[in-house]
Order: sequence, then structure tokens, then C-alpha cells
Amino acid sequence: MKPDISTLIIYEDPHIIVCHKPAGIATQTNRIGSQDMVSLLKNYLAKHQRRLDPTGRGSAPYLAVIHRLDQPVEGLLVFAKTPKAAKELNRQLTTSGFGKHYLALVCGIPVPPEGTLTDYLIKDGRTNTSRVCEPNTPGAKPARLHYKIKEVRDNISLIEIQLDTGRHHQIRVQMANLGCPLIGDRKYGNTKSTEPIKLCAYRLEFRHPAIDRILTFSLPDIPF
Repeated sequence: MKPDISTLIIYEDPHIIVCHKPAGIATQTNRIGSQDMVSLLKNYLAKHQRRLDPTGRGSAPYLAVIHRLDQPVEGLLVFAKTPKAAKELNRQLTTSGFGKHYLALVCGIPVPPEGTLTDYLIKDGRTNTSRVCEPNTPGAKPARLHYKIKEVRDNISLIEIQLDTGRHHQIRVQMANLGCPLIGDRKYGNTKSTEPIKLCAYRLEFRHPAIDRILTFSLPDIPF
């Protein structure tokens, strides 16, 4: 069923939209007929624009993807509503970085209980997977994250993760490489699992692209 996008928008102003992406919906996809956050938000903005200009002679609404979440993952995303906002948010993302915080349930107990993982990853577009590789591998990109165990129960750990880079399937690949794949991750963990992947982008922090102010957003309820 098509989600009501208005219920997923957490914050909106003339420059940005922050929303809660549900699990199972892509951030952006080229598949015809598939719902994604970009198409849902553009339709929402177009409807609002038509209310302001019933003639429909205005240009199509602008919406820029700043960062992404894998389709099975739910959490917070920010989109830019103007080219200027997009340029500034992308600058932050590639220089100082966003505060992108995740919670995940993983198999086993990571050692040490808190640490920084620094690897090189390479993506295989044919299989839509990534893997850890040697630094000199053609196409390899550095990947870094910091994790900390918050709770352990029955050999399953709840961990908090802060991303320093944003590589394809980064958290899933690096945690699996550590020996602690995410619960429900059929690509990098238990291929026979029937559970949804236990990963949520629950907190997002960045500087507003037009106002000199740090914005912080958090989800009130974690899905696991």
C-alpha cells in the first residue's frame, strides 16, 4: 500500500525536507512502477505547488538526494529543495561529514566492545554487493565507522554506529567482516533468515544549509 508521505515528513522549510524512510522503500530507484522516497516527495511537492498555482504553469519541483539508505533499512534522510541547499549539504557530507547514527542488532559480541573499523571496499555492480579488499585494488574506496556495544542478550548485541564515510552497504559489509553480521541480513549474514534486517538510521545531525544552526533529529521509537 502506498504510504502517506505527509506522515513521514519530520521537518520541512523552504530549503530542506527531513523524513522517516520506512523499511522496504528505496531512497531512489529506476524501476518502473516502484515507489521510492524521491517520487513520493516530488508528488507531494507538486501537489503543494499546484495549490499555490492552480494554472500549473510553474516548473517541476526541485528535490536533490543528499545521502541514501538501503531499501531494507529504515531511518532518517534529508533532501534539498534548492540547488544552493544541495551544494552546501553535499559540501558538509564530503568534508566535515554529517552526524549519521545507527542502531543495529548483530550476531555475536564484537571485540573490542568499542572500536573504529577502517577498511577498503569495492562494489560489484553485477551482484549489487560490496566486499572488503586490499587498498591497492582498482576501484577500492576507504570506509570508516565507529561502533559501541549498548547491550548484549543471548549472544546478540545491540550496537550504536556512527558513519564517517557512506559506502555501498558499508555497515553490513564491515560488521560481517568483523564476524558479527547484522540480524536479518541475507546478503552478508544468514542467507536463510526470514527476519527483516535489524538496522535503523535513528539520529541525524547537520548544519542547516541557509541558517548558521546545527539541526539534530532523532526517531522516538526504534523498531527492534
